[in-house]
Amino acid sequence: MKKCGWISSVLAAVSLSFSSPLFAQAPDQTTPPDALIKMVVTEVMASVKADPEIQKGNIPKIVDLVEKKIVPYADMRRTTEMAMGPNWKKATPEQQAQLTFEFKGLLIRTYSGALSQLRDQTVQFKTLRAAPDDKEVVVKTVVLGRGDPVPLDYHLEKTDKGWKVYDMNIMGVWLVEAYRNQFANQISQNGIEGLVKFLQERNKQLAAAKPAN
Repeated sequence: MKKCGWISSVLAAVSLSFSSPLFAQAPDQTTPPDALIKMVVTEVMASVKADPEIQKGNIPKIVDLVEKKIVPYADMRRTTEMAMGPNWKKATPEQQAQLTFEFKGLLIRTYSGALSQLRDQTVQFKTLRAAPDDKEVVVKTVVLGRGDPVPLDYHLEKTDKGWKVYDMNIMGVWLVEAYRNQFANQISQNGIEGLVKFLQERNKQLAAAKPAN
C-alpha cells in the first residue's frame, strides 16, 4: 500500500505539472522539449511544496490553476483520442469535446488528493536522445524521494505552437494505456454517451469527496 501511495503521489505531481503559477522563464514555441519539461516541473514542484492549500488537496484551487496553465503545454485532446482508440472516430465533434473536458477533469481530481504527500521529492532529468528533426520525443526523468527511484517519462509532439505533452509513462505504464480498456468497456456496454455520463458522474463524486490528509 505504501508503494501504491508513493506512485500515486508521483503521478499527482505529473498530472499537475503544468499548473505552476510562476515561471522563472516562460517556455515559448522555440523551447526544446527537454528544457520545457525541466522548466515546468522544477517550478511546479516548488509551487506545490510552498502552497499549503494545494498540499491540503484544495480541488477548486488546483482545478483553477490547471485550467489556466495546462493548455499551453499539453494536448489533452490527443491524450483523450489515444485513450479512446478506434472509438474516437465514432464520437461526434460535440462528444469528442465533452470527453476531452471530462477526462481532463478526471485526471486532475483523481490525483489531487495525493498532492499532500509531496514533501522531499526531487526530479533528475535525463539527457534527451533525439534527432533535430524529430516530431515526437520522449523526455526521461527519475523522481527521487521516499522509496525506490521512480522512472517517469513524458511523450511530446512538436506542433506549430511548440512542444506539447500528450502521454506519460510511470514505471513502464503509459497513462493512455491505463485508461484504454476501461473506456472500451464502458463504450461496449453503454455507447459513447454512456462513457460521457460515466466520466461526468465520476467527476461529481470526486469533486464532492473531502481531501484525505
